[in-house]
Amino acid sequence: AAGVGVALDVTRAQSRLAGLHADLIAARGDQARSRLELVRAIGAPLDAPVTLASPLQSMPVSDGVPSVAEAVAMALRERPDIVAAQRALDAGRQNVRAIRAERLPTLAAFGDDGAIGKSASHLLNTYSWGVQLSVPILDGFRREGRISEQDAVTAGLELQRRELERQVAVEVRSAILDLATARDQVEAASEHLRLAQQEYAQAQERFKAGVAGNADVVTASLALNGARNLVIDALTSYQSARVELARAQGTATALP
Repeated sequence: AAGVGVALDVTRAQSRLAGLHADLIAARGDQARSRLELVRAIGAPLDAPVTLASPLQSMPVSDGVPSVAEAVAMALRERPDIVAAQRALDAGRQNVRAIRAERLPTLAAFGDDGAIGKSASHLLNTYSWGVQLSVPILDGFRREGRISEQDAVTAGLELQRRELERQVAVEVRSAILDLATARDQVEAASEHLRLAQQEYAQAQERFKAGVAGNADVVTASLALNGARNLVIDALTSYQSARVELARAQGTATALP
């Protein structure tokens, strides 16, 4: 209508609009499937309404990255599997000490007091008391065999705990690297969005002034839409990295 374009520009715009409409249909399908996965994960009815309390844009994006040493220390302290492995190792060591303690002598005291007789009118008092000392001498070397067996079990548990600690440390370090990368991606995507918005505004001004065609505006709008998608993907990656780090540290339930 402004007389600065041709029918080809309109056709291209319509084609791109049809493509964006197809993308919108796919996005709505992904949204519906994500809602089903969410209600299934939380155990809610499949037809339950879902309302997001914290939109993606309002979730925190920290400027810093946790220290590797502090994060690994927290994971070794908070992870349930690490705690369970340590308790199993402590129990194994306690069993070894208990078996070895069987070699020690034991001291016991006993006593009994009562009445004895054939009738209630002729009862005599009776009692017994004493101290008993038991000294284990030989049990056919069964105790040594049990100690050796328990030592082997304890060594295996300690090896499993060490390997688990190494695995946890690797998971925490990988999560921190992903978090740092995602944070940088958020900054880069935000800057790209700012430039895309500026480009779109300039393209509109040129079109209104009659010095450029509609194709520039369409191209700038598509670039702006792509920049917005990049920001969404970057924010999603960052929040996913936060969740993964919290899971690696064993603090996912306390994640704000």
